[in-house]
Amino acid sequence: MPKIEITWKDGMRFEGVPDSGHTITMDSAKEHDGTDMGARPMELLLIGLGGCTGMDVVSILKKMRKHIKNFKLNITAERASEHPKVYTTISLEYILEGDMEEKDIERAIDLSQQKFCSASAMLGKTSKITYKYKLLKTGAGTP
Repeated sequence: MPKIEITWKDGMRFEGVPDSGHTITMDSAKEHDGTDMGARPMELLLIGLGGCTGMDVVSILKKMRKHIKNFKLNITAERASEHPKVYTTISLEYILEGDMEEKDIERAIDLSQQKFCSASAMLGKTSKITYKYKLLKTGAGTP
């Protein structure tokens, strides 16, 4: 069972320390009594989604014995006009460089979203999540 300790630091800055012991700073903008030095809690949800699905896709491709030279994931999200704290749409774009086929990437993304990424399952209950990818063949450039 995960355990996270949240400590108030000053103004609107908080630090979270999960079981791993790594400190995560959460904050708000200066106009809201923050220091503007940390991630916003809603941004952390998107970072969690990106980390979860990113690690899944790379791991699945490696298990398929595909060579990955570079990987990047871009995430954009839109908030509801009536409730700006809720994301209505989340778009993920995977950019991969390596020796693989498009069907391999599609399979890895599908497996991540359908079976492995718990952040995607959770956020998908309130948001429409879309996925696309760009494949750069090895030597074609860096994502």
